[in-house]
Amino acid sequence: MESALMNSARVYEAARSTPTTASRLAARAVQALLDEANLTPKPALVDQRGGGAHSDLTLALMHRSACALLSCFEAIAIACDRMPPSRQLREHLGEIGRRGERQMFATTGGINTHKGALWSLGLLVAGAVISADADDPFAIAATAGAIARYSDSRAGGIFTHGARVQRLYGMRGARGEAEQGFPHVVDIGFPALLDARSRGVPENCARLNALMAIMAELDDTCLLHRGGLHALHTARQGARWVLNAGGTSTSRGFAQLLELDRELLRMNASPGGSADLLAATLFLDSLTRSSDAQRSAHDFDGDLALWKN
Repeated sequence: MESALMNSARVYEAARSTPTTASRLAARAVQALLDEANLTPKPALVDQRGGGAHSDLTLALMHRSACALLSCFEAIAIACDRMPPSRQLREHLGEIGRRGERQMFATTGGINTHKGALWSLGLLVAGAVISADADDPFAIAATAGAIARYSDSRAGGIFTHGARVQRLYGMRGARGEAEQGFPHVVDIGFPALLDARSRGVPENCARLNALMAIMAELDDTCLLHRGGLHALHTARQGARWVLNAGGTSTSRGFAQLLELDRELLRMNASPGGSADLLAATLFLDSLTRSSDAQRSAHDFDGDLALWKN
């Protein structure tokens, strides 16, 4: 079985060298999923330490799932070529996405690894193809939101855990996030990532800070499903404590991160929705930086010494 670093390096190289826009965008979307999975330590989420609060997940499974979605993302990009947002396009992308889900489940043996991330990243891939400014994360997210706001009559009455939680608590969930143009990505996660880098924060910690920023504000339906309002409050407050302590690159902030990890593990609750939006953040980030400036997971393993010590 390929190691995490080999997997990451192979997809990253594809993102740099593939000749077509569709292939390049698909590779970058998969790389974002790999980078999110590899990021360590994340509170109660799958990372290089283990499965977090997910007894059925492993890092290797997350890698296989991410790579299985490559053809789906490429098909989405191809379908959007010279196509404006419309209901017809939305329904076509929905069908491609459902085929991608079936491929994911076939790869994982029926385990849901990336269903939410496929929704978010698929729309952002589409937005990157259609947007008039493919280097502007706000324009890409706004275009993705325009697509998401069209209904999909072919979707049927699928009743997911997220849909149940949205009805129970009145939260907008992943669909609402997309329809509003991914505000937790472009207004929160992405600026937090750039701010950390501007202050010289190591890349691993910069990405963890972006995750904390998203967690501190998001009504994460994954947390609500697994642990109710108490889990959501614990995660949001804990993420704020990490940031208020100076972020994950400081000793106090890092200690708070590990304490949040312990608290969420005790509740068997994980911020999966926040992780999906972090992957979306990393995808948009990859589009706004030159290929020479890209840094994928295998480029900053040295930063992981912080949690290993």
